[in-house]
Amino acid sequence: MPKSSDALDFPRLVHIVDDDEDIRIALKELLQSVGFRVEAHASAEDFLEKVDLSRQACLILDVRLTGQSGIALQNHLNKIGNEIPIIFISGHGDIPMAVKAIKAGAVEFLTKPIRPQDLIDAIHVALQRDTERRKELEAAAQAQRLYESLTPREKDVLALVVIGSGNKQVAHQLGISEPTVKAHRGQVMKKLNLQTLPELVRFADQLGIQKASS
Repeated sequence: MPKSSDALDFPRLVHIVDDDEDIRIALKELLQSVGFRVEAHASAEDFLEKVDLSRQACLILDVRLTGQSGIALQNHLNKIGNEIPIIFISGHGDIPMAVKAIKAGAVEFLTKPIRPQDLIDAIHVALQRDTERRKELEAAAQAQRLYESLTPREKDVLALVVIGSGNKQVAHQLGISEPTVKAHRGQVMKKLNLQTLPELVRFADQLGIQKASS
């Protein structure tokens, strides 16, 4: 299992899940011809068994499959918290199913026969969405690591400052002196690599600290 940072090394990986071998081959050849790395699977079960879901990738998924359906696979991935971007393909033009899939987070729903450029465009959108999501997750994880570097008292001071408490109010509520509050605030800003109060407020909001304390 690769480290989370390693997942960003595979920005052009596309999974195909379709039980029609001819379609798998055609899609794989098309996408490889324009530079994508492709892994093809005949069933949802095969996909789940063989794929490392931590990798950055997108999924081209047929709605109707032998065994577990494409919609069922999407529901399973949502249930386990995996957010691989999904592009559904269907030969049936099932509008209610398309609406359901999009509401559940699918990037696109394409009807066979698929225009190659439509599929390629959808893949670029899906991979870009996944890149942005992973960057946001890494930024949140880094923020959490910085927050955990604070002492319990520094966390108390931060929580009060970001809801608008001045030094005197913080000192009163925590039973410490104003100079001590100022010292703690300085340490908080230093450890979090922040320069201004607005930056501190945004940092706290990112972690839900402001909401929890208000």
